[in-house]
Amino acid sequence: MANTQDLNRRIGSVTNTRKITRAMEMVAAAKLRRAQDRITTLRPFAQALLELTARVAIGAKHAVNHPLLERREVRTVGIVMYTGDRGLAGALNANILKRSLALKAEWEAKGAAVTFVTVGRRGGGSLAFRGIDVALGSAFEGITDSPKFRDAEAIAARVITGFESGELDHVQVVYNHFDSAISQTVVTQDLLPLTDELLESAISGTHEASDDVTPDWEFEPSEDALLDRLLPTYVEQTCYRALLESTASEHGARMTAMRNATDNAGDILDALTLQRNRVRQAAITQEILEIVAGADALS
Repeated sequence: MANTQDLNRRIGSVTNTRKITRAMEMVAAAKLRRAQDRITTLRPFAQALLELTARVAIGAKHAVNHPLLERREVRTVGIVMYTGDRGLAGALNANILKRSLALKAEWEAKGAAVTFVTVGRRGGGSLAFRGIDVALGSAFEGITDSPKFRDAEAIAARVITGFESGELDHVQVVYNHFDSAISQTVVTQDLLPLTDELLESAISGTHEASDDVTPDWEFEPSEDALLDRLLPTYVEQTCYRALLESTASEHGARMTAMRNATDNAGDILDALTLQRNRVRQAAITQEILEIVAGADALS
C-alpha cells in the first residue's frame, strides 16, 4: 500500500495536470466561438455559390469540354484528407484517418492508384507511420488552427493542377463536419470532376428543387469565360469550407476532451484524497495502539 508521501506526490501531479487540462479547455472554447462564427457565416454563401455554379454548368451545353468537367477513366484518385495540426482532440483525427484508409482500400480494389493530399500534421504523420508517402507539395501544415482563404487557394491550386494535368482522374475530400461542440460527422465529398450528377444533386438539395434545372441560357460573357471563373472559385470555396468545418470540429472536440480530462482528474483526486486520509488514519490508530500497549507494559 502506498504511504502518505507517495499519495501526496500523486495528488500534486494530478492537480497540476487538471490545471493544464482546464486551461486548454478554456483556450479551445475561446477559439471555438470564433471558428463557429466563421463557419456559420460561410455556409449560406458556399451553398449559394454551389447552386449558381451548378445551374451555369448544367445550362452551358456547349462547355462540356471544360477541363474541370471532363470525365475520364479513373486510374488515379486524389484524397484530400483534413486533420488537425495537434492532438488531444479525442477520436477526431483517428476517424478521418480511418475513413481515408477505407476509401483507399475501396479504390485500390477497383484497380485505381490513390494519392493523398494532407491538410494538418496529424494526417501526414499518421500516413508516414504506415509507410504511405505524400508527394512533395501535397502536404499543408500549420494552417488548421486559424485558416485563411489563401490556404484554401493553395490546396485548390494543387488539386486543380493535378486534375488538369491528368495526374488525378478523380478527387474526393474527407473532413469533419461541425455539428456542435460535442458532435462532429465525417463527410466524404466528391470534388472533381464536376459531373452532372454532382451538380444536379447540389440543386436538388435547395429550396428550389422543383424548378427545371436545364433552362435555356444566354451568357454574357461567353460560357467558357464564365465557367473559367466560376469552377475554380467553387473548388476553392469547397476547400475553404472543409478547412473551416475541420477547424471548428477540432476546437470543439478538444474542448470536450479537455473537459472530460478535467472531470476525470477531479475524480482521481477525490479517490486519492480518500485513500490518503485512510492511510493517515490507519497510521494514527497504529501509533495510539503502540502508546497504549507501552503504557500497559510499564504498569
